[in-house]
Amino acid sequence: MISLSLPPSPAKIPLPSPKPTNHPSRQKPPSSTTFKPQSSSLNSLKESLIHHLNVGHLQKAISTLDQMSQQGTSPDLITYSLLLKSCIRSHNYQLGHLVHHRLTRSGLELDSVILNSLISLYSKCGDWQQAHEIFERMGNKRDLVSWSALISCYANNEKEFEAIRAFLDMLECGFYPNEYCFTGVFRACSNKENILLGEIIFGFLLKTGYFESDLCVGCALIDMFAKGNDDLESAYKVFDRMPERNVVTWTLMITRFQQLGFSRDAVDLYLDMILSGYVPDKFTLSGVVSACAEMGSLSLGRQFHCLVMKSRLDLDVCVGCSLVDMYVKCVADGSVDDARKVFDRMPVHNVMSWTAIITGYVQSGGCDREAIELFLKMVQGQVKPNHFTFSSVLKACANLSDIWLGEQVYALVIKMRLASINCVGNSFISMYSRSGNMENARKAFDVLFEKNLVSYNTIVNAYAKSLNSEEAFELFNEIEDTGTGADAFTFASLLSGASSIGAIGKGEQIHARILKSGFKSNLHICNALISMYSRCGNIEAAFYVFNEMGDGNVISWTSMITGFAKHGFATRALETFHQMLEAGVSPNEVTYIAVLSACSHVGLISEGLKHFKSMKVEYGIVPRMEHYACVVDLLGRSGRLEEAMEFVNSMPFKADALVLRTFLGACRVHGNMDLGKHAAEMILELDPHDPAAYILLSNLHASAGQWEEVAEIRKKMKERNLTKEAGCSWIEVENKVHKFYVGDTSHPQALEIYDELDQLALKIKELGYIPSTDFVLHDVEEEQKEQYLFHHSEKIAVAYGFISTSTSRPIRVFKNLRVCGDCHTAFKYFSIVRRKEIVLRDANRFHHFKDGTCSCNDYW
Repeated sequence: MISLSLPPSPAKIPLPSPKPTNHPSRQKPPSSTTFKPQSSSLNSLKESLIHHLNVGHLQKAISTLDQMSQQGTSPDLITYSLLLKSCIRSHNYQLGHLVHHRLTRSGLELDSVILNSLISLYSKCGDWQQAHEIFERMGNKRDLVSWSALISCYANNEKEFEAIRAFLDMLECGFYPNEYCFTGVFRACSNKENILLGEIIFGFLLKTGYFESDLCVGCALIDMFAKGNDDLESAYKVFDRMPERNVVTWTLMITRFQQLGFSRDAVDLYLDMILSGYVPDKFTLSGVVSACAEMGSLSLGRQFHCLVMKSRLDLDVCVGCSLVDMYVKCVADGSVDDARKVFDRMPVHNVMSWTAIITGYVQSGGCDREAIELFLKMVQGQVKPNHFTFSSVLKACANLSDIWLGEQVYALVIKMRLASINCVGNSFISMYSRSGNMENARKAFDVLFEKNLVSYNTIVNAYAKSLNSEEAFELFNEIEDTGTGADAFTFASLLSGASSIGAIGKGEQIHARILKSGFKSNLHICNALISMYSRCGNIEAAFYVFNEMGDGNVISWTSMITGFAKHGFATRALETFHQMLEAGVSPNEVTYIAVLSACSHVGLISEGLKHFKSMKVEYGIVPRMEHYACVVDLLGRSGRLEEAMEFVNSMPFKADALVLRTFLGACRVHGNMDLGKHAAEMILELDPHDPAAYILLSNLHASAGQWEEVAEIRKKMKERNLTKEAGCSWIEVENKVHKFYVGDTSHPQALEIYDELDQLALKIKELGYIPSTDFVLHDVEEEQKEQYLFHHSEKIAVAYGFISTSTSRPIRVFKNLRVCGDCHTAFKYFSIVRRKEIVLRDANRFHHFKDGTCSCNDYW
């Protein structure tokens, strides 16, 4: 916090003595153009030129200048000075360049007033190099105005270091800074790199008297503290000490509160402004409407909308953009209707208004086509999209999985030379990764000119979701090598990558890095750790993180409940749920999915139905399709198939494929052919190309020995080009993931693996194991069926775990499909023979095999 009292030692910057500024007298033209009596026509042209400038007709003034040049004469320096200032005021920098060219050809000796105007001209049009050259050539003609113009030029053109150096050079040259010098240098210090130097200069300012006498200096200081250090307390102290304020000052303070996340304070300050008698302008109202958007307060936003209309500012493009954004963010049901009404009423659109409504459609969910249609209208008009527009449109293409359209949009990005901007590149990476095209996603990442942490996080998260954790971890090392430094999102993505493939070793390494990086108490990371340990099979480690994190949110509690449910510990899941309610944390939709799943995994039917009914009555949560699927699973697992079908028919909306597949899976487990066929027909009516329906029905016929029906179904699948997902299992050994398929012999240790399987088969048969050949869904001899059973991918993975690990730690194996019944039985025997715990995660849940029993109690 910066004290606003005088610093004890402001002598770090030498305080020069005031130096009188001697403006050289206006120079007469060189001797070659000494004064001669002017003709009446030339006097008339000069008077005409000045008259055009006075009434604001700059173009006519330039035409008069051309006439004078044609007649071999030239205006004096005063007239040229007026011309330059008119060009600057009207932002007509092209004409300003023309005036400079004519001035150079005139042969007049330029004084400091003209040269200072030229510095300002080139500063305004962004040509700081030209402004610098003019300043350098001035020599002893430099005055305080020259220095202030140069400092402002650098500050306005993002040359902060040069601005600060020019300020210090000015002090060394003996000039005493004015309010414009201070305003410029404080603008240059409005970033984290220069804020400390800005604070030193602030101490110097307090001795000059400009702090409490100039509005521009006060505004620059507010910006310096707010932008440079997120220090709203010091910014507000500056604001509070200003003896005079105007609408600009109030608006600046309101906007900074809103931008730094203090939206409620922004609204309160707005009310203070009104009570102080100030009338808000379009920028004030835009800022306070944006504050409502950040708070998610639709009612307050509507009130400000009424005020906007009373102030007749509803058609202003700046206010309109804020209103569009407010309605998009605040409407609870995701509707874009109100935002679209505001947009359609705006008579003029700029790139911000187009981007606001396009982004609104993308963020609302399910309106991506409308977003693209608006984008096409935009590009057909006069407004050019910017990088934020393209970023939103590429997200829409990703949501629609429309890679072709995304590539067309990106071609326009390249044409407009915006491809190197991070937010565009990041959206392009995300588009490719979401479609599963990681090769092109990586190419999009590699071509980024300057990669920031968001770029790295996008590609790391993409690799994690595509189950390529090796690449994700390599990029993590690259982040650390570049000195960028990982953030909470990076670590969460890496933990997600580890959990998706069950790589607990990598997850533990990332946990160690998190502890070293100081993110131990980060809520987002703690939630990711709970999920990682739970999904990797170490539920006790997940529970330890949960207990150590202190106050968790609904995600923390839900992750823990889900973990217990997936591991079959329904009692602990329900106990945690009740503890959550006692802690005052309200459950959400996902929490109830976890609770219902916990009941389903252990057959707590009455308990599950009670929770299903209470979620709406007690917490106002309307059951979604996923909740209905959980209840169908609850009834189906227990064999109450008729009741489950009645429940499906009583749903308030038509059951989707998820619900019906759940029911069909239950029919397959309990061998109910009639209901299974009926469910399959219902699924195929919804989606004739759903491979899961064909596969489940085929397995149902196969388990009943109906091989002709199986052949017929497989024929239909072949005709429709439908394929079954190949079953595979994997295990992590020494930080390397080993993946196996049915009958896999590609592993370097394949001979050892199959020798281990042969030994296991002999030993478990001695203990009473009988192969369940019903689970071989092929019409072959019994002996061959038995051989097939021992070639299942999960058995191969477990056998490899036995020969590759010598510690007492459990073997953790993961499978992409439901574990087969014979493997489930065999693993109980394996745990006795090898005296090791086996943890298996299949597509539905975890199974902990230990001492001949499974945690699921054979209810799965």
